[in-house]
Amino acid sequence: MSKSFISTNIETEAENSSIQSYKSVYQIYKINSIKKWFWATLIALIIIMFLPWTQNIRAKGAITTLRQEQRPQELNTIIAGKVVKWYVKEGDFVKKGDTILQLGEVKVDYFDPKLLERTQQQIDAKQIANEGYQQKAVTAETQIRALEDGLRLKLSQIDIKFRQQELKVTSDSNEMVAVANELAISKRQIDAARQMLDSGVISLTDYERRKLTYQNALAKRVSAENKYLQARQEFSSLRIEKNATVQEYTDKIAKAQGDRFGSLSNAASGQADVSKLENAYSNYDIRNQLYYITAPQSGQITKARKAGIGEVMKEGDMIVEIVPDHIQLAVELFAEPMDLPLLNIGQKIRFVFDGFPAIVFTGWPAASYGTFGGIIAAVETSVSENGKFRLLIIEDPSEKAWPKQLRMGGGANGIALLKDVPIGYELWRNINGFPPEYYKPAGDAMKKNADKKK
Repeated sequence: MSKSFISTNIETEAENSSIQSYKSVYQIYKINSIKKWFWATLIALIIIMFLPWTQNIRAKGAITTLRQEQRPQELNTIIAGKVVKWYVKEGDFVKKGDTILQLGEVKVDYFDPKLLERTQQQIDAKQIANEGYQQKAVTAETQIRALEDGLRLKLSQIDIKFRQQELKVTSDSNEMVAVANELAISKRQIDAARQMLDSGVISLTDYERRKLTYQNALAKRVSAENKYLQARQEFSSLRIEKNATVQEYTDKIAKAQGDRFGSLSNAASGQADVSKLENAYSNYDIRNQLYYITAPQSGQITKARKAGIGEVMKEGDMIVEIVPDHIQLAVELFAEPMDLPLLNIGQKIRFVFDGFPAIVFTGWPAASYGTFGGIIAAVETSVSENGKFRLLIIEDPSEKAWPKQLRMGGGANGIALLKDVPIGYELWRNINGFPPEYYKPAGDAMKKNADKKK
């Protein structure tokens, strides 16, 4: 080959290489697809804008229980005492009624080991004394009845005497009237005899005989009047005797009634003392039972506050904490006041529990993985200390069960599912700062319709 040919080839190759580099840098002959991508993206965005999006409210909370008696509870001592013996340790599981701790007495009033026996003896003695007072009251009542019967008999006897004396007064009165009539006749006869004597019709002997008759009639009158006055005097004496008898028996009956009421009062006071002693006996008996602290329900022992033997406890001091083993878990959430109108009883809630991995698609709960369902069971109407409103959410029975590994106090992130809206509307709502759509769950709507029909 000649040098000129080789030189020509080299120049041609250099020129071709330069053209290729130019084409590669400036892409003169490349077909542009930006327009296609632009329209494809625009169409995709438009389609996405019309896709459904579930509005939601997020809130953080903790795991608790639906019922308050299922939450961890403190076990306190009712009486003061010193620790004698521990029957459990922290972490042990106990059943209802199991003995946890034995206490010893620390108050001087209860040191006597025979306190119950001696209190019972006092009760028996008081009851015997009460029976004596009651028998004395019964005897006094019998005495009162006897005095009342005696008074009735005595008054009946006096009434008979009254009747007899009344008849005697009547008889003496009649006799006095008869004697008065006889005296009047004798007086007329003596007056007539005096005239006849003066006329000489009768003799002096007949006149003196008639005068003697007059004197006898006059004496009979005085005697009859005296008897009448004596009868009236005896009648008055009977009245005085009757009043004296009533007074005498009234005093005796009043004294017997006073003795009876005194016995009843003593018996009532004794019964009150017996009741006090029986109350004290019951308190002593119950106090003896309180020396042994038992578990009020089944659960696990935690947080033992007292440790040593002989350590003294005061009334109301916490001994241990018991975590119940049979509980109905719930989630405690706190919602903002602005979100409260959007939350109703029976509304669906999704949860992400701490320690359990989950993939969450906020607007598409059905596509999320690892979340758990719940239902709002209670919405408190008073604000909490943190300025939010408290919700209690229970497990949704229509979805998969909550993990058995959940423990009270664990964290939970709640997502309250609201209305389904297009994504475009949701973007527009967030840009303008509008709240989510307000709506009522289907359960509430059905309940309202039922109430209207009623």
